[in-house]
Amino acid sequence: MATESPLYQRRRAPTAQELAGIPWLARLQPLERERALDELRVGDALPGDYVCRVGRPVTYWFGVVDGLLKMSSDNAQGQTMTFTGVPPGGWFGEGTALKREAYRYNIQALRRSVVAGLPIDTFHWLLDHSIGFNRFVMNQLNERLGQFIAAREIDRMNDPDLRVARSLAALFNPVLYPGVGQVLRITQQELAYLVGLSRQRVNEALAALAAQGAIRVEYGGLRVLDLQALRASGLTTTAAG
Repeated sequence: MATESPLYQRRRAPTAQELAGIPWLARLQPLERERALDELRVGDALPGDYVCRVGRPVTYWFGVVDGLLKMSSDNAQGQTMTFTGVPPGGWFGEGTALKREAYRYNIQALRRSVVAGLPIDTFHWLLDHSIGFNRFVMNQLNERLGQFIAAREIDRMNDPDLRVARSLAALFNPVLYPGVGQVLRITQQELAYLVGLSRQRVNEALAALAAQGAIRVEYGGLRVLDLQALRASGLTTTAAG
């Protein structure tokens, strides 16, 4: 939350309900939790607001309490490459926070979102003092590695249905995004931004996945009925390729 950003200017103390949506707080001992609660802040992000920008120094470790963010970067030709979406319960940037380096990607709100931030010095203090926090961060790093390996596989897929299936499976990851549950609040246009396809093509892919019994399209979102089927779609293609 750089000082000039609108999100930083809208920072405030979290409510009790918002704190309940932060998964790692339950891993802390009382004194550790007390310090974290003193330092945690949330910001109300509007569509298009940047949470992180390429080249900016890391000042907070961020997480999504509510809403949807996207992680992307621009190449030398000015084209935007989207890496992943970040739904509720997701915390990100721990690698950047660990190294205290500048961001190599942008994080932007796709819709109105509530974003939580833990100051970088508090993040490192918890690493130095909390076994539970260390385990959470290690699990995040391990799961994130698998996520980005899968993302590279998705980039090589020419079948739009499989791209949508694997991208959805990533958003339903229960370790990285425990706040999602079985229903992901996302529009077809938002999913199109994340997958890199047209809204019409995403709609066709969702219809095919629904016909297979993997998902159900509901008002305002998607319900996963068979997460293994979503994951297996991409694995089958990779093996066949």
